[in-house]
Amino acid sequence: MQKLPYPKAVGFIVTNEFCERFSYYGMRTILSLYLRDKLGYGDDNATVIYHVFTMFAYFFPLLGAMIADGWLGRFRTIFYLSLVYATGSVLISVAAMPPVKLPQLEFTIIALFLIAFGTGGIKPCVSAFGGDQFKLPEQERYLGYFFSLFYFAINAGSLISTFLTPILRADVHCFGENDCYSLAFGVPGVLMIVSIIFFVAGKRLYVTKTPTGNVLAKVSQCIGHAIVKSCKSKDKREHWLDRADDKFDTNLIEDIKALLRVLVLFIPLPVFWALFDQQGSRWTFQADRMEQDIGSWTLKADQMQVLNPLLILVFIPLFEVAIYPFLTWCKLIKKPLHKMIWGGILAAFAFVISGIVELQLLPTYGTPVSEGLAQLRLYNGQNCNYTLNFTLDNKTESFMIGPLEYYEKLDISAHDFVELPYSLQGERNSDCENSEFNGKFDLKEKVANSFFLRNESLRGFEDNNEKAIDGVNLRFLSNVISPVSINIESTKGNKTKMALNSSDMSQIHLSKGTYNILVGDVEVLTGYSLKAGAVYTFNLYETNNGSYLINPIMITPPNSVHILWLVPQYVVMTMGEVMFSVTGLEFSFTQAPATMKSVLTSVWLLTVAFGNLIVVLIVEGKFLDAQWKEFFLFAGLMMLDMFIFTSMAFRYKYVEYKSSTEELAVEEIRLPDKQIKET
Repeated sequence: MQKLPYPKAVGFIVTNEFCERFSYYGMRTILSLYLRDKLGYGDDNATVIYHVFTMFAYFFPLLGAMIADGWLGRFRTIFYLSLVYATGSVLISVAAMPPVKLPQLEFTIIALFLIAFGTGGIKPCVSAFGGDQFKLPEQERYLGYFFSLFYFAINAGSLISTFLTPILRADVHCFGENDCYSLAFGVPGVLMIVSIIFFVAGKRLYVTKTPTGNVLAKVSQCIGHAIVKSCKSKDKREHWLDRADDKFDTNLIEDIKALLRVLVLFIPLPVFWALFDQQGSRWTFQADRMEQDIGSWTLKADQMQVLNPLLILVFIPLFEVAIYPFLTWCKLIKKPLHKMIWGGILAAFAFVISGIVELQLLPTYGTPVSEGLAQLRLYNGQNCNYTLNFTLDNKTESFMIGPLEYYEKLDISAHDFVELPYSLQGERNSDCENSEFNGKFDLKEKVANSFFLRNESLRGFEDNNEKAIDGVNLRFLSNVISPVSINIESTKGNKTKMALNSSDMSQIHLSKGTYNILVGDVEVLTGYSLKAGAVYTFNLYETNNGSYLINPIMITPPNSVHILWLVPQYVVMTMGEVMFSVTGLEFSFTQAPATMKSVLTSVWLLTVAFGNLIVVLIVEGKFLDAQWKEFFLFAGLMMLDMFIFTSMAFRYKYVEYKSSTEELAVEEIRLPDKQIKET
């Protein structure tokens, strides 16, 4: 047999894949936080958009495979759809630039659609096109090296970008803001352009094959024809697909029968992906509400996602060498489908862990506004005591509010709104002795109703006590004689200035840290620590002699549960992925006929799309009022799903296919355990 040199074109394809995966995972890592923090979506809506995007990214491989196999061929499909992909990558970065003033929401959605179409369309083509460069069987050994290198490029791109883009997002400041999403999106965009350049640069070296026809279309036509004939004809056949033999080849029909036996087992699979892909949405939001400092270094919420590709590289050899042999010895696994069952159970266990962590986080959320309830806070802006009396449920209550202090009651029953009669009386023998207020607090349901007591008035406003994201929220309540300038100086050298009028209620967002507060040039608070996630109200008062008093009040607790408590759920989920995803691909490829493997790959990717659709439906359904309940719901769904899958798995009869002499599509050779990041 003639020994052929290793194809030089492979280097261009592998580099192209590294850059493309860097672009995709880098953009997706920060996407959920961008949707929430910059586009103003709540956690639920940001989660929905994130999973709709992912759903389309795994739906479009069907279209990409059809375009490549039936029309353009793999090279032109990759090239044209990469241009679409790059356009979306550049557009989302430009839309994130405040000076450009594009309609940010609309252009971001358009950009995400283009990226999903591009990355999904080229997904089934790149590895196959790389395999096209090898002549078989002469270079079969080289082909195995290629897929190993290809898999390494995927994971390297994912690892580096997942770690880097959160740093560009949070640690770089641009356009006068405390972050730089435009750069964090821009770098993956540049890498996508570079991937196209590398791909085109190798054109003269490539082996390109003429499209051979769309197998997926043939399968669909054959099944459709058999269904129509079954509805019209009453003649008995051994299998309903046999009725298509008047139009389709017998070998094709037999292969489709074998394919369907495997695809039935795919029905429960989307639930696993519903859990797995929440690492980039719900789990990232969960991490963002936790203490992130590790010594002098900050582990950002979206950087936690780097654990998955990192652990994958560790777990794959570890499972093959140690864990699978041990589980086999314990008789816990006998068949490939048994591994998938345990993988699904591990995914459910990971969500049980995340639910337990969420329960520990609840006390750090403060008291959120709730349906059927109204909140009341009364801030005393005077330098003397006030007595508050009010009547609630036919019962009169009395409270003393100290100088620059506050009173709160956060569980007042309300339907739309409630009126609460009150009286406020200044302390005798003080400057407030003759100050008295009587009236009714008008409290709205599901609102943090706050009131600020000044010299001559009681001013109401709707407060924001929701947990601060990526920093600290401050509100200044001022009771000063004349307008003043507030200087907030960080011990790290950062300075923030703001002007306060005599009755301002100004809000500001700062990074966590230690700060000095100055009114003009006069320091009124020294070395005050602002903790991440907390919400503060600073009560400022000017005395008659021109001096200033200030009292910081924490109304929402800081992040106190450490982010490293999330590591166990990431470890367990990744173990589940190895047992479920890798085994599932291997099982599918060994049980499906050679001619049906490309169809099976497309349907496998489609299960990921349906998994993300499940997340969208559950989040949009708003069945539950707390995140911990949702985590436990997904865990329960996964266990129920695995119960169904187990009953199917134990009834499945394994088929042993002998080596086929026909020429296989290149992506079908030795690829199953090299596709983790692609799937």
